[in-house]
Amino acid sequence: MNIAIVGTGYVGLVSGTCFAEMGVTVTCVDVNEEKIKSLQNGKIPIYEPGLDEMVLRNHREGRLNFTTDLSSCLDNVDIVFSAVGTPPDEDGGADLKYVLEVARTVGRHMNKYILLVTKSTVPVGTAKKVKAVIQEELDVRKVNIEFDVASNPEFLKEGAAIKDFMSPDRVVVGVESEKAKELMTRLYRPFLLNNFRVIFTDIPSAEMIKYAANSMLATRISFMNDIANLCELVGADVNMVRKGIGSDTRIGSKFLYPGCGYGGSCFPKDVKALIKTAEQYGYPMQVLRAVEEVNERQKTILFQKLYNYYGGALKGKTIAVWGLAFKAETDDMREASSLITIEKLLKAGCKVRVYDPVAMEECHRRIGDKVEYAVDMYGATLNADALLVVTEWKQFRLPSWGVIQKSMNRSLVIDGRNIYDGRELKNLGFEYFCIGK
Repeated sequence: MNIAIVGTGYVGLVSGTCFAEMGVTVTCVDVNEEKIKSLQNGKIPIYEPGLDEMVLRNHREGRLNFTTDLSSCLDNVDIVFSAVGTPPDEDGGADLKYVLEVARTVGRHMNKYILLVTKSTVPVGTAKKVKAVIQEELDVRKVNIEFDVASNPEFLKEGAAIKDFMSPDRVVVGVESEKAKELMTRLYRPFLLNNFRVIFTDIPSAEMIKYAANSMLATRISFMNDIANLCELVGADVNMVRKGIGSDTRIGSKFLYPGCGYGGSCFPKDVKALIKTAEQYGYPMQVLRAVEEVNERQKTILFQKLYNYYGGALKGKTIAVWGLAFKAETDDMREASSLITIEKLLKAGCKVRVYDPVAMEECHRRIGDKVEYAVDMYGATLNADALLVVTEWKQFRLPSWGVIQKSMNRSLVIDGRNIYDGRELKNLGFEYFCIGK
């Protein structure tokens, strides 16, 4: 089977590479000539464990190709996936201009049946707009060519995207014809030989499933952060509370970890977009509005703990920050808590020294030389008046505390991910603060 995937961002590149790994011939398309040239030369624009080697191998073996011209490959493909960006509009809704441009290009240049599948996260009703745009272009050309549209939202976790794609717990596909259903079944069967977990729905339901899933997970995170903050006030231990409620099979233990707020490319954007979609239908999503409000407040919690500790006297203090990416195993800093924390530290007059295993370049691209970039995690703590842990990278979990204590001005650790044993650190002479204790 031959397919094209438009967009070589996180979703498009991972999806295309994994399809190629299973024997599909894939052409990845992007309007960014520099990015396509880099991919053709074996340079991968994103960090995802294991992706580099898979891209290089499948490109070398001819199953994974890169181009800037979608029209050139339409005669040779059965399915076109649209995996272009849907950034938030000024009003919080999803900007569909790139999605509709893909549809317009397909309509202008297709000469045979094409199934156009939207993989980007888009509001309910987008498929109707996509279908209308294709038909408009066919009408302008005065040709009658059969086509279908479908929705196939992605559920990839950054840092574990290849595993999620190659062994999915479910694949959601919204279709409106048997032909589209048969094509998508053929495409996904190799991934699900042992247990074919494809959920076929109507297209609006598939579009809604992605938003609802991400919003539910975001809700659990904000709920636990609210509970954690209350635990601190009443003297409870949020880790004990989390275990206690997570053992209830109706609740489960996943996404019940408190911290310093969620970020990334999905949760913040999708919560906003779902709220906006509801507003367009005259319905207020009160729970999700609260989820968003709690999360924005939670992103400031590490700074607030530091501010309270020093009684507001932060000017001239050197603060070490471990972790810049919104989560471990990625270099993605979109909506990252670290950005809010750093902004507040700088405004308070602090000198900020940062370290992250893979996101240093991305941080420099975003904020330049406003902070000092340490060579390693220990260099970040040199002469520091506090260490703030923002991202739960594995290499941060068992540091040499003796080395850190000797290098810091003050043995103060504020743990935004609850990865340390507070009693152990206190026995070593550190002052330790975390979330929910």
